[in-house]
Amino acid sequence: RIQILFEDMISISDNQKIGIAISGFGILFLFLGMILFFDKGLLAMGNIMFLCGLALIIGLERTFRFFFQRQKMKGTIAFFGGIFVVLLGFPFTGMCIESYGFFVIFSGFFPVAINFIRRIPVIGNILNLPGLSHIAAKLEGQSRYNV
Repeated sequence: RIQILFEDMISISDNQKIGIAISGFGILFLFLGMILFFDKGLLAMGNIMFLCGLALIIGLERTFRFFFQRQKMKGTIAFFGGIFVVLLGFPFTGMCIESYGFFVIFSGFFPVAINFIRRIPVIGNILNLPGLSHIAAKLEGQSRYNV
């Protein structure tokens, strides 16, 4: 019964399901590549799979529009430049550049994500601990400690 209700709320095409799986494997490969001392093969595969999965999930046109917005151009150049540096064989440097680009591109989503995480019962309590709440407030773009 719950599955029927969920399917009525959100309809996901087969391409989007495949894209979710490919993006998931891409994130897994990126994680394993970093755990295994920045293995360039795993990092390269993870980057390519993540981008292909994203294109399948939201479509090619929307992917290009998302990455090539004027205000996100600095992050896009750093993100794709980092991927290129990883493919050239310098995984640690490429991942640092790519992480900066990822942070710049997706910084607009951080407030929404942190607000969502704060509402999750156990994780929200951890996020409200003294040290972490200050970091979360900075990522969220607001200062909860204004005097």
